[in-house]
Amino acid sequence: MSESTPPNTPLNTPPPTPDPGPATGSRDHRKRTAAPTTGDDGHGPGAAWATGGSVFAGVLMLVSGILGILNGIAGIAKDDVYARIGDYVYSFNLTTWGWIHLILGILVALTGWGILKGADWARGVGIALAALYIVEYFLFLPYAPVWSVISIGIGVFVIWALAGEPHRTAPPSTPDDHA
Repeated sequence: MSESTPPNTPLNTPPPTPDPGPATGSRDHRKRTAAPTTGDDGHGPGAAWATGGSVFAGVLMLVSGILGILNGIAGIAKDDVYARIGDYVYSFNLTTWGWIHLILGILVALTGWGILKGADWARGVGIALAALYIVEYFLFLPYAPVWSVISIGIGVFVIWALAGEPHRTAPPSTPDDHA
């Protein structure tokens, strides 16, 4: 360089350093690198959680329904399967409880199968049956307290998973679809 060249010319300036951005782990960094959520179309990485939850809810409903069927058959076949309790406001004959378990078990299992198959009707019916399932096991609490509490928890999870599932919409059509 000659002495006539001013000191701040592009030849003398060091290259700019890239902006390192927010520190790793900072709030700004998490905002920039957070996993994308489900889009309006119900697709994307966030949809996997909801879909996985609804599949698990379908499996839980199928298994709970089958266990309800078995409980119902046991209650109908032998009236002394469960211990008799004293004065209970919601006490039924144990054969009646057997029929309740059997009928609701069949409906819950069929709806769980429908959820696993992706049937449109199964989601709403599943939420309604899970609510009925919770009420059933609340009323059955004195007969089988531990299993009733577990069943109530299963019912709450099923409602949460099915109610939180994104709405399924048809994928957008392309111009090639109309040709």
